[in-house]
Amino acid sequence: MRRRLLIPMLTLMAVALLALGIPLAAGQARAAASDTYLDRLDDAARFASLARQLPRSVDQPLDRELRRYEQIYGISAALLDRDGNVLAASHPDFRPPANANAGWLEVALGGRRPDPPSGLWPWDRGDLVIAEPVIDGGDVVGVVVTVSPTQEARTAVLTGWGVLAAVIILAMGVCVLLAMAIARWILLPVRVVDRVTHDIATGELTARVPVEYGPPELRRLASSFNEMADSLATTMDLQRSFVADASHQLRNQLHALLLRLEGLSLSVHPEVAEDADLAAAEGRRLATMLDRLLELARAEQGQAGTLHPLDLVEMVDRRIQVWQPAAAARGIRLRRIAAQRTTVNGDMPALDAALDVLLDNAIKFAPRDSTVFVTVAFGPKDATICVADHGAGLEPDELACAGRRFWRSRRHQNVPGSGLGLAIAGAMLAATGADLGLANDDARGLRATIRLPRQPAVAEAATH
Repeated sequence: MRRRLLIPMLTLMAVALLALGIPLAAGQARAAASDTYLDRLDDAARFASLARQLPRSVDQPLDRELRRYEQIYGISAALLDRDGNVLAASHPDFRPPANANAGWLEVALGGRRPDPPSGLWPWDRGDLVIAEPVIDGGDVVGVVVTVSPTQEARTAVLTGWGVLAAVIILAMGVCVLLAMAIARWILLPVRVVDRVTHDIATGELTARVPVEYGPPELRRLASSFNEMADSLATTMDLQRSFVADASHQLRNQLHALLLRLEGLSLSVHPEVAEDADLAAAEGRRLATMLDRLLELARAEQGQAGTLHPLDLVEMVDRRIQVWQPAAAARGIRLRRIAAQRTTVNGDMPALDAALDVLLDNAIKFAPRDSTVFVTVAFGPKDATICVADHGAGLEPDELACAGRRFWRSRRHQNVPGSGLGLAIAGAMLAATGADLGLANDDARGLRATIRLPRQPAVAEAATH
């Protein structure tokens, strides 16, 4: 949008500057031609007057004047008779010009002065020829002609054009700065809307656009945008509240039903006791899913805990110790790899919950007698916790879907789970400024990475 504003403004400014500059340049050429023409015309008129005062047979004084004139000004001059013969000249080799100001001699013999040139243009190289008729008793008896080099005048015109071009370029630069400032001022409300839109898209649902700045159209747009954001925030709050309230109410009723089923399985006939146990198992599975839905609703509220300095290596070791019995039951080894120990700022409950989800998934899907590696790494800008297993991994299209609510790979439908673990982990990490990424390992298996921004911290001695 900024380019769309700048291009028309700069185009109009450039056209305006050219509309001023071209006539000024042409005016300089015409002024130089006019000044030179009038100056040479005065000189030719003076020589014509001198020729009328001298006897026709005595031209020596005029010869001296013409020679001195050329010596001082470098301009050739001569007196011609009606037949074009040279009667007096500034130098003996003077020849009347034949290719400049065509018809000048005929015009002068007709008793008229030649028309002034339209301009002294730098690309022209011809001399300026002025022919002044010598009139005696009402008859034209001769012509005084001057042949003036115009290189110096044309150079002056070209220099003036260079100065004018520099002024136009400078003015264009000022116009560019002015246009950028105007475009920035016009687009300021739009940038505010863009920034607020990005804030809302990244989870800051309380961000709003100020409505007191900008033109009326943008103020109305800002007001409508805020109304839309309020409606969206209200709708999302209602949805989350409904999920949380419904899950809470259903969980209470479900627990009461489970108690009745467990009591019933103890007193019913053995033939139906197995069905009662299966019903109780399905109820417990549904209760687990409701608990996960409650966790997801709380995580999506975006209410992050306070960030505190924590030792990631120590936190990872603690979670590995908790999951060690579950891993050993499936013949899986948990191994932590860390090159150093560094304190970073993070939310301990969110990181614990997310790491529990990743370790649970790795233990579920890793083959027996394999090793799950948990790597802690520290970069210049962030710290990472990577959980890598040697399972079957995910297909490229499955990686794009992993982390969605209730999504499960078609190859793992027989593995216990609700499909909410990664969604909960991602929502909890996002609320703390961290993020969760999934990728297939280079060798085999899945690599899940928790990445959190690194704050200035104190590095300790490396341990393993």
